[in-house]
Amino acid sequence: MAESATEMTQMVLPHHANVHGTLLGGTVMHWVDLAAAVVANRHSRRPVVTAAFDEMAFLAPVMVGQIAILRARLTLADRSSMEIRVDVDSEDVLTGERRRTGTAFVTFVALDPVTRRPTPVPRLLLETDGERAEHAQALERRRQRLERRKAHAKS
Repeated sequence: MAESATEMTQMVLPHHANVHGTLLGGTVMHWVDLAAAVVANRHSRRPVVTAAFDEMAFLAPVMVGQIAILRARLTLADRSSMEIRVDVDSEDVLTGERRRTGTAFVTFVALDPVTRRPTPVPRLLLETDGERAEHAQALERRRQRLERRKAHAKS
């Protein structure tokens, strides 16, 4: 899992902000999508596409002048899909104080580079109790995601 994990750092500038001087939620989601894509690409070594944003919790604002730190790691590898957890922290550049500002779970699907159809991904090697527990939670999120998709298809 560590081989595919990534950390992305962004300085929050005025053009990233809303009228309150805080980072736009859409910009956070864009950065989350990019960080998760890196993890999915590294794990599958295939082209990938975003399939779902299961959850994006905004816990605290990130202010202009702060740094946004995104840490992304794989939590589930299914047949062709992968779930990536992305934690977003803010850092005050003057004090070094950090706080959790958000968490997201993003699902990507690996594609065959020629046919552009879903293609199998490598299995996820779970090495620690923490990884196994997070994987169990990811399986439950997957089950709920598939139930929602099934309910949508009926409506």
